[in-house]
Amino acid sequence: MEVKNCKNCGRLYNYIGGVYRLCPECMRKLEEKFQEVKDYIEDNPRADMREISENCDVSTRQIEQWIREERLSFSDDSPIGIACEVCGATIRTGRYCERCKNDLANRLGGMYGSRSSTVDADKIRERREKARMRFLDK
Repeated sequence: MEVKNCKNCGRLYNYIGGVYRLCPECMRKLEEKFQEVKDYIEDNPRADMREISENCDVSTRQIEQWIREERLSFSDDSPIGIACEVCGATIRTGRYCERCKNDLANRLGGMYGSRSSTVDADKIRERREKARMRFLDK
């Protein structure tokens, strides 16, 4: 285990891993804030990000991070939206819009399929060469 300083309060703690580099006490407080924001959104579905930030005493950056982590999601009639990291389209949760997700999946799938087919073809050719019947001339 590694000993680190908490990003929020500066206390030393045993760092186990994770996205947030916070001590257990600050993590607990952050989770409480998350619950407060989540409850506020459920009670006020038409609230915008500034209103949520002011009423729950949380930064808009933190709210955006929870949205990108897909911990918070909003209905289609909500005024809150963030930009897709690839094309900039407005999305309600996550990092990418559906079109960009599908495009990335197709490109990755295409890369995997093309490479494995050439490798498989080379292996098959090798096996055929080794497995051929041979005759001895007398």
